[in-house]
Amino acid sequence: MSILISVIIFGVIIFIHEFGHFIMAKKNGIYVVEFSIGMGPTLFKFKKGETVYALKALPLGGACQMLNKEMADMDIEGADYERAFETKSVWARMVVIAAGPVFNFVLAFVLALIVIGFAGYDIPEVLIVSNGSAAQDAGLMEGDIIVKYNGKKVDLSREVYLQQYIHPVSDEEIELTVLRDGEKIDLTIEPKETKRYALGISYTADDNEAVIAEVADEGAAMEAGIEAGDVILAINDDEIANGSELNQYLSRNPLTEDEIEILIKRDGEEIIKTVSPSYSGELYVAGFSYNLARTEAKGLSVIKYSFAEVKYQIVQVFESLAMLFKGQLTVNDFTGPVGIADIIDDVYEQSESGGFKAIFLNFANFTIMLSANLGVMNLLPIPGLDGGRLLFLIYEAIVGKPVKKEEYIHLAGLLLLMLFAFYIMFKDIVSCIRS
Repeated sequence: MSILISVIIFGVIIFIHEFGHFIMAKKNGIYVVEFSIGMGPTLFKFKKGETVYALKALPLGGACQMLNKEMADMDIEGADYERAFETKSVWARMVVIAAGPVFNFVLAFVLALIVIGFAGYDIPEVLIVSNGSAAQDAGLMEGDIIVKYNGKKVDLSREVYLQQYIHPVSDEEIELTVLRDGEKIDLTIEPKETKRYALGISYTADDNEAVIAEVADEGAAMEAGIEAGDVILAINDDEIANGSELNQYLSRNPLTEDEIEILIKRDGEEIIKTVSPSYSGELYVAGFSYNLARTEAKGLSVIKYSFAEVKYQIVQVFESLAMLFKGQLTVNDFTGPVGIADIIDDVYEQSESGGFKAIFLNFANFTIMLSANLGVMNLLPIPGLDGGRLLFLIYEAIVGKPVKKEEYIHLAGLLLLMLFAFYIMFKDIVSCIRS
């Protein structure tokens, strides 16, 4: 099932991208020789009008092959070289090249409308302000809606999370703008240094059961006999109904060196585990937590937050690229089709218990991320990508003549990209085997 879903997701994203090129090529009178989905041997094909439509064996790419003058020696039946790609104005060619990534953004937006319409959005509402914390000293209150975080506009709570991931809380001030009773208020939080204790678990802070996703090796939870897949039902006699409540409990009750009792459910049996949180060093904390669950979107707000969703995904890609150049991420943090298929398998397993609706919405959400990623990455000014071609077309528009040997430059760029892709695929295969 996961393989089938992977093929469908890749196929849809690639089809939409290539369809963008195709439809704008047709609109601008360019002769399209072949429109294909996939790579490698042809499974089947048919010709309608002047264009051959084909499905290839490997669902890892696609192509909208437009007629160009270099095909003159190929003896293409019915080819009209007066409608070749190069004969069109530079602006028409720019529209055709840009259409692929733009259609990926359109796909992401359409899917966002569905996800936001059915599942809602994550409103960046402050849920907890710890007593005596830096956030409380700054005047932050529970119920405040974060609209700016260190100068960055915020629509979704994940945008706050992204900024905190990129710029972890330190001794530097945090500038917040919050909405309270319809009024915008600017606050400055000066994080405080404190001792940190940890359980050594990860979980999802949502409305589903507080399932432990991972248990850190040699962490406090592992030493107490807690395992991945256990469901937390209570901590120190305080009932925990879901992941969101677990997150709120840990925010309101910071861990110390004192033992805590955790009631877990494993294979239908309830077990009490005594855990001694492990000291993990000093750190700076702001002393507040915010909502990560989704809230119903009504009326036109569905459109507003769908735009916000696509914007978040695009910004996330650019921020990741910036982290790569700063050395915060490495090439090994990239993943390709094999790694994505492995993630899809995990998403399917986690969604299966929620039925078709949960599976569909989770994969629609995943496709939003992939489609936005493909759109951004294709716009990078790298030879062989749409962004590289656009860069050369901009040069042509300014100078009045095309770049010499342009196709050879794109071919070299494409070969380097393919080598990089094979490296990422090899790395993902090794990672899957080891796991």
